[in-house]
Amino acid sequence: MADGKIRGALRRYQVMAIVTGSFLLLLTAATIIKYGASVSNDTALSFISGIGITHGFIYMVYLVTCGDLWTRVKWPWRRLASLVLGGVVPGLSFVVERRVTRELNSAGGE
Repeated sequence: MADGKIRGALRRYQVMAIVTGSFLLLLTAATIIKYGASVSNDTALSFISGIGITHGFIYMVYLVTCGDLWTRVKWPWRRLASLVLGGVVPGLSFVVERRVTRELNSAGGE
């Protein structure tokens, strides 16, 4: 990874992949609890709704970092699709982030 701009885009992507993936796992757990335990407490429902809204905003930032990295590296469209899906499939962002990091680091000899 010779280009410093790619390195910066990768770092931003890594941070957002971890944040987005963490919020998605939290949202998934909260949703399971909400429907599994039939939560009807207004405070709990507001909290769960807040998690969903927060994940939505974070996901938008994540999409920007995915697009930035994808554009700089000049990957094919299917790679962008895998990056985007990382933010909506629980746990996938961690897997995709690890693969992307490994690929870019090995391409640059690091």
